[in-house]
Amino acid sequence: MPFPHVPRARTGPRRRSLLAVAPAALFAAGCSAAAEDPGPAAGSRPPAGERARARAARDSRELAERYDAVIAAHAGLAQRLGPLREDAVRHAKAFESLETTAGTASAPPESPVPTGAGPSASPPVPVPVPAKEKDALAGLATAEREIADRRLEALLDAPAELARLLASVAAAGAAHVFLLTEG
Repeated sequence: MPFPHVPRARTGPRRRSLLAVAPAALFAAGCSAAAEDPGPAAGSRPPAGERARARAARDSRELAERYDAVIAAHAGLAQRLGPLREDAVRHAKAFESLETTAGTASAPPESPVPTGAGPSASPPVPVPVPAKEKDALAGLATAEREIADRRLEALLDAPAELARLLASVAAAGAAHVFLLTEG
């Protein structure tokens, strides 16, 4: 015996009206949350994402300086290491440009070309380069591996855009390790 269909009286808002109102409510909530956020106070510590971004940019610049030192000491490796060094420079620029697209009001970015530490820092300390090419390559591979590991750890607390960049650059670092040790 089939049950008779009894129409129920609907109470509350209908699905269509909720779907029509939801985007406006989300927009209003987003606008009010942004208006309430006063931003970082003057002199306060920058957010964790900004610190990770600055650290990643600095690591890339220092890595490019290591490549420069090895190329200067072992001219025969210039063709092999040149593209890897250029990647490190591009990575530093990417991390530095992420700051400007995020609209943060932090200290001005340091020079994207790894020629020194920065305006307030002391002159860069020369990077020691092993006498043997094989040892120099191993040192670069170790540096690349350490930096890639640090970037992977920073993914946990990074905002989405920075996390994507950190993951991509960490993967490039892992590829560089392979090229330095196996290639």
